[in-house]
Amino acid sequence: MERRSLSRLGLAVVLCAAALVAGAVTPQVRSVFGATSVSFQDIEESLTCQCGCGLTVHSCNHLQCGSALPLRQEIREQIALGKNRQEILGYFKGKYGEKILSAPTTTGFNILAWVTPFVLVALGLLVVAVAVMRWSGRGHGAEATAAREAPRAQSPYDDILEKELKDFED
Repeated sequence: MERRSLSRLGLAVVLCAAALVAGAVTPQVRSVFGATSVSFQDIEESLTCQCGCGLTVHSCNHLQCGSALPLRQEIREQIALGKNRQEILGYFKGKYGEKILSAPTTTGFNILAWVTPFVLVALGLLVVAVAVMRWSGRGHGAEATAAREAPRAQSPYDDILEKELKDFED
């Protein structure tokens, strides 16, 4: 019975993790699976501004930013050349390095940046579920129940303890 509930719990955790992964499909992940239409804003949001603000090129809020304005011009030039999204991002990655990308690539070692949060959430949910099951009493086996119900052996100190407790109450 307990194994069945744990396997159902495991299935629920896996399904939750899959739903989280499916909901987190970003433009970079979509491009890996074939959606390659080029949008100026999509490219802007895929690149990090190099002025130090930490925002994307699209979101940079510095007036006359020395990084965002030239990058926007380069994006326009690349789109005018007829390049697709991956070619444009590859151009910027080659020119500025991987730091220009606003999200890690989905290849090689960087796949850990995509997978690790979901694995940790799933493990956390599993730990919480197991803890709740144990606290609620459903996780105890037959041995624990038998140990609680077994009579305790009489100790020579039991009489002394009873006497002391009685004197303490008075």
